[in-house]
Amino acid sequence: MFDIMYSFVAESGFAMMTMQNAIVIVLACFFLYLAIAKGYEPYLLIPISVGMLIANMPGVTIMDPATADADGGLFYYLYQGVKLGIYPPLIFLCIGASTDFGPMIANPKTMLLGAAAQFGIFFAFLGAIVLGFSGPEAASIGIIGGADGPTAIQLTSRLAPDLLGTIALAAYSYMALVPVIQPPIIKLLTTKEERNIKMEQLRVVSKKEKIIFPIAVTILVVGILPSTAPLVGMLMFGNLLKESGIVPKLVDTAQNSLLYIVTIMLGITVGATTNAETLLSPQTLGIIAMGLTAFAIGTASGVLFGKIMCKLSGGKINPMIGAAGVSAVPMAARVVQKVGQEENPSNFLLMHAMGPNVAGVIGSAIVAGVLLKFFM
Repeated sequence: MFDIMYSFVAESGFAMMTMQNAIVIVLACFFLYLAIAKGYEPYLLIPISVGMLIANMPGVTIMDPATADADGGLFYYLYQGVKLGIYPPLIFLCIGASTDFGPMIANPKTMLLGAAAQFGIFFAFLGAIVLGFSGPEAASIGIIGGADGPTAIQLTSRLAPDLLGTIALAAYSYMALVPVIQPPIIKLLTTKEERNIKMEQLRVVSKKEKIIFPIAVTILVVGILPSTAPLVGMLMFGNLLKESGIVPKLVDTAQNSLLYIVTIMLGITVGATTNAETLLSPQTLGIIAMGLTAFAIGTASGVLFGKIMCKLSGGKINPMIGAAGVSAVPMAARVVQKVGQEENPSNFLLMHAMGPNVAGVIGSAIVAGVLLKFFM
């Protein structure tokens, strides 16, 4: 009996636990704490954290690939939607069906803020080149600066599939931690007076404008950069479904069931790719650090350009909305709203921030298309 018990314990997962496994498990539990106790983007962070937790338990074969002699693990098959670039366009479809493009149409100047916030992508790209990464790898690392998980996955799966797990984790982690990362940067770069600026109510955008916009963007952007078709095309398709007003069941499915199903599949498999050996390697830690720096610079460049627009408009534009120029929609816009209301409870900036936020989503997809054109 003693031998049986000893053999059972010796062959358990805990007996195979390494320090690296323990570190990643603790990290996964910390992410779960942030998601559940602090409410930091739980729809993203809970699936990612659970994927990390399960895949890094010793002896687990849930991410093992299929071979001629054995079937693959459950997460391996679910991960094919990431690897083959299926999930990201579906997420963009759902985003389009859930997002009102009206604020950007009503105030086209906010597109400039979305463009300014993409500077972080090019900063990280150049930094990765300096550090010795190849062009395709540097492009994949750089896209993290846009805080756009689906775009990062789509680009990396084409250019640097060996870095897919690391880059996907970094991009989605920064998206989930937008409420932690952005407020200190916003407050550092703006004055109390600037944060208190109230913006005029946006004009009402007609239904005709909202219907024409996604059609025109698809023709223009995809016509210039065919490589953007999976992301921009699906984003605009989702928005057209919403604005047409005649397919409510399709819109409801995209806004709810499909979005949550794909988010679960994407989040849990992205988390599962972060095995301890890869996650704690110097290269991975360097990529995560560069991604964080790029995201911070993207936020800062959006705010700084917002300050320029504030001066040129005679103080009519609150520079904080520039922070929403990164692609984390609608998280970044909600952060701007929260910071604004902390300064002045009567200040409502959400719809104004949605303009650069939507522009950032489109902008990061266009940048990804440009990078694909140069490095494919």
